[in-house]
Amino acid sequence: MLQQTLIIIKPDGVSRGLTEEIIRRYQTAGLKVVKRKDMMAPLSIVEKHYPMEPDYLRLIGEKTIAAGQKVKSAEDQGRKVVTWLRKFITSGPIVAMVLEGKNAVSVARKVTGFTDPATAEKGTIRGDLGTDNILKANQEERPVWNLIHASASPEEAKKEIKLWFGV
Repeated sequence: MLQQTLIIIKPDGVSRGLTEEIIRRYQTAGLKVVKRKDMMAPLSIVEKHYPMEPDYLRLIGEKTIAAGQKVKSAEDQGRKVVTWLRKFITSGPIVAMVLEGKNAVSVARKVTGFTDPATAEKGTIRGDLGTDNILKANQEERPVWNLIHASASPEEAKKEIKLWFGV
């Protein structure tokens, strides 16, 4: 099924000069870049992209718990991480892209790799190019530098594409 998905190369990926390598990996997997913006992320969009909604905050906080860190509550931890993410993604240039292809969301997620680069499979972008981990990031009170945001579902992709590209 032909789909579209949103990929954002975060400031760490752009500053390390990995943009073209990241794009090449998605293209090798059969995805096509149909829209691209090289930009500074506006806080007004970032606040909608990383919302302070309880379910989302719990989901984010649970990644810290899964990485082996004890926290008072997943929601409180998620709130910290989202605050750090918002600051980070607005700190430098990003590349927002719409990728299109057969099962684009699942293909892009597979190519991207797990959120925590330390546990992402080799052969994925995060597994091969990532140098950070969730526990270190939390200790330093910042988001994990994992190079990319990739939409998690077809529904999320539609919402995020509309948010970032207005379509």
